Amino acid sequence: MTRSDIQKSGLYLFLVGILCIEYLLNAKRLLGHYDLGWHLAAGDLIRAQGHVPAHDPWSYTAGAQEWFNISWLWDVLASALVQHAGLEGLTLLVVACGGAIAAYLAWMCRRAGASPLAACIAVFAGCLLYPSFATFPDIYLAASPNMFTMLFAVIFAGECLRKSRRMLVLPVIMLLWANLHGGFLIGLGILGFFAGIALLRRDWNALRLYVLTGCLCLAATFVNPLGWRLYAGVAATLGNFVQSHISEWWPYYRDIVLPGSLPNIFYIGLFVILEAALRTPAPLEARLLSWLFLFLGLYQFRYMAFFFLFSAVPMALHVEGVLTSRLREQSARALFLAGIAALLALPLVWLQMKPAIAMPPMLSQRDVRYLETHVPHARLLNHWNYGGLLIFHGRGRIPVFVDGRAATVYPESVLRDYFTVGQRQVNPSAWDALLAKYRIDTVLWLNTHGELRHFLVGQRGWKEIYTGQYASLYVKPADAAGETH
Repeated sequence: MTRSDIQKSGLYLFLVGILCIEYLLNAKRLLGHYDLGWHLAAGDLIRAQGHVPAHDPWSYTAGAQEWFNISWLWDVLASALVQHAGLEGLTLLVVACGGAIAAYLAWMCRRAGASPLAACIAVFAGCLLYPSFATFPDIYLAASPNMFTMLFAVIFAGECLRKSRRMLVLPVIMLLWANLHGGFLIGLGILGFFAGIALLRRDWNALRLYVLTGCLCLAATFVNPLGWRLYAGVAATLGNFVQSHISEWWPYYRDIVLPGSLPNIFYIGLFVILEAALRTPAPLEARLLSWLFLFLGLYQFRYMAFFFLFSAVPMALHVEGVLTSRLREQSARALFLAGIAALLALPLVWLQMKPAIAMPPMLSQRDVRYLETHVPHARLLNHWNYGGLLIFHGRGRIPVFVDGRAATVYPESVLRDYFTVGQRQVNPSAWDALLAKYRIDTVLWLNTHGELRHFLVGQRGWKEIYTGQYASLYVKPADAAGETH
């Protein structure tokens, strides 16, 4: 292998190998998304029926409300993969997606003029930070439709920076994206952003390419089971009041955890300092895109992950400016050898982590079985985080009150009613009103919520008939059965 081959391959071998090891070490968190349960159940349902259901079959509160399943293709893919390869196969898909993102970002940095070492430092930092493992459950590389949004957003940004006719492949990607996750709007936004920059520069050739690609991508979004109603489904999520109760939609400062968020804060500060202090020949579009998502991320935490990804190109060129030529030359072989070692270590890490791969333990199959056995006709009020897992394990045998699908399934009145009680502090009048309005006779809630236990058991005479690892089950006195375990 020539020295040139080592320089070209070492960067990719190292980044893919070492980052995939990092993601495998976090395998438990990759499957920790609370909505994973209903996604898998929806995929099973779609595959069994041969079409995307128009109404929810698992709750008693959705009524005639239309179900906007804007992630139906992800549900089907995940369901089929779990059937044939188990949760292990789904985990490997997530890890592979993370590796693809790292490799593509490295290609973007190299194409922009960064050396392998500079590209490695920038991409490694960005790919280490964007999953946000410290801020569970807001993880952006996990077994959820988000993973494809992260990958496709990077591809869209990279191809727009390249400004070649290869951009015309983006509508094909958009065809998939619009059926996988509502984040496809970010792809349209990226195209609009680059078109705006081209217009300001009066770069008419690039503008025509962006506009043509954008029009084709827009047309591709209508090729889905919902048709134009896809946008109604996205609109049901964006701007809905429920966002104020979900941490990924909070401002960045509200999601800071210490010391876990310190690396993120350090990276953001370093990026700002380097942008202000250095005159680096980074593409203007890459720098502005990074700043745009930095501000969006400060406004809503979920966009910060895109900042860490998009900032890789300008950060790599900033790092390039402070590296010595000797360090650049000596690093190529080191990256190659370290990459080979990381790839050889991957199977060992996989064997070590494989036994820990399982559905989130927040609500176990044993918990659901007890519920179905002892209160089979329950009029249930469940905690938000239990809804998806209850659907997965129960498939509607005990209809749920609410789950993470939020406004894409449930009427706004139901959601507003839920959030009057879905708080840490118990409001007795709100609880009494909701229990009476929906004729609730069973409550499935976090067993750490001592104030709720005191209210239901101590003040309202309910009985706690079951206590699992994370969940407690409360019933009205006349419906109580069994004993606390």
